[in-house]
Amino acid sequence: MSLFATLPVMGKGPTWEDLSPGMVGRTLRRTVTEADLVNFIGATGMVEAIFIDADYPGKAIPGRLVPAALTQCLIEGLLFQSVIQGVGLALLEVHLKALAPVRVGDSIWATLEITEIRPTSKNNRAVVASEVKVYNQAEEPVLVYTVKRMVAGRS
Repeated sequence: MSLFATLPVMGKGPTWEDLSPGMVGRTLRRTVTEADLVNFIGATGMVEAIFIDADYPGKAIPGRLVPAALTQCLIEGLLFQSVIQGVGLALLEVHLKALAPVRVGDSIWATLEITEIRPTSKNNRAVVASEVKVYNQAEEPVLVYTVKRMVAGRS
């Protein structure tokens, strides 16, 4: 047997059996940069004036605004690096609500609460539902979303 196969994997997320409804955790914080915004709107084509022009005439909210989709993607990235890594099999459903603006320079983080676990009948996996609440550096809620994922079980 190879050394690769015998060593434990570090950084792998929990299997569905290790989760339970009501469990809550938090991500690390991450500061949203100008590069994040520029790269995201360039890759997605979201060249809306409020995202590309800091002084757009008539803009109701001041500052370098960030699309809610970018905020959600950055939080998903933090979740992928921890609880989803190696066990996430599929994203099944997302319902998102933006609560407040996020700007370049804000530091965002999230809580994750497991709300439901439904084991499937095949292949030792489960549909795991959770609620993700995203906050800024002042601990003000900026985004909330519910998500259902297919999560692997123990081998």
